[in-house]
Amino acid sequence: MSADPVGAAGGEPSLEQVKAASERYRDVSVALKDGYVRDPANVCETAAMMGRPDSLGAMGVHYFRPDLLGIKRPPDPRVDGDGTHTDFLKPGILIYEPQADGSMQLVAVENLVFKKSWLAAHPSPPTFHGLGYDDMEDDPKTALDEAHNFQPHFDRHVWLYRSNPNGVFAQFNPRVTCQHHGGKAMSH
Repeated sequence: MSADPVGAAGGEPSLEQVKAASERYRDVSVALKDGYVRDPANVCETAAMMGRPDSLGAMGVHYFRPDLLGIKRPPDPRVDGDGTHTDFLKPGILIYEPQADGSMQLVAVENLVFKKSWLAAHPSPPTFHGLGYDDMEDDPKTALDEAHNFQPHFDRHVWLYRSNPNGVFAQFNPRVTCQHHGGKAMSH
């Protein structure tokens, strides 16, 4: 099923509406004031760190709203929550690319729901614009962390602030880099 990048079905907001609602978060200080928290592990996430081809690109650094994700306590050992928030007019996660001058540039918004809580209340994964959220779960048989320190979850990225040749709803963007990140940038 193809996703309509402009219109929306079932009362979902259009991409233009999502962008208008998140525009203020281009300034990361506004995101912090609104309750978003920078990834405590300070990781700039790449496709390779999750066992995917380097050519897919990166995500960036995640800033998330613990209240929207239903996170109640620190990771033990993985981040877990009970939130089922999927409203892209108030995204649960903002993704930033570190810049050479130390600033952060907003590149995408994301929503994430933990599988256990979502499937307890819904028969199938959430969708946005007719496309099911991506299913993320760590494979304990690999040295990589395919779920980036989160319990099994469904997530949907929306690349509104950086054109993505992989598609507006792809997980990774080859036009995003972790080159200027001062923390962990696990690329291999």
